[in-house]
Amino acid sequence: MRVPAILLCALLLASCGSSSDDMDATDTGTGSTAISANGGRVMGVNSYLWHATLDTLSFMPLHSADPFGGVIITDWYSDPSNPNERMRVTVYILDRRLRADGIKISAFRQTRSADGWVDAQVNPDTANKLEDAILVRARELRLASTPSN
Repeated sequence: MRVPAILLCALLLASCGSSSDDMDATDTGTGSTAISANGGRVMGVNSYLWHATLDTLSFMPLHSADPFGGVIITDWYSDPSNPNERMRVTVYILDRRLRADGIKISAFRQTRSADGWVDAQVNPDTANKLEDAILVRARELRLASTPSN
């Protein structure tokens, strides 16, 4: 019950903010802004990357999500067609701007053996394909939020 509540709070916080991805030091357009106790702005991560990551990985159970630190960790996921293999993904959102180098993904894979789950080699393209899918979705979200002229 805690994870859905945390996710909902994270999404609400991430949905606030500017839609610009070209920002200066005073307006980072992160989409997740909070006010600290001394009245200063505390910035999180780019809201498009954040939402795109959650959308792209929505088929996997969520283990934790930190919109201010920019880390999303999934729980282990097994494809129903291959229950003897499972994956886990950690996403680091590294920039407040919507940039290709603003996201880093670590993927982990395990296979079931007689002794239980054993770490296995991950296809090197897995993280790149996930990054590309997230970036494409983030651009779609940005375009959808830009008013038409």
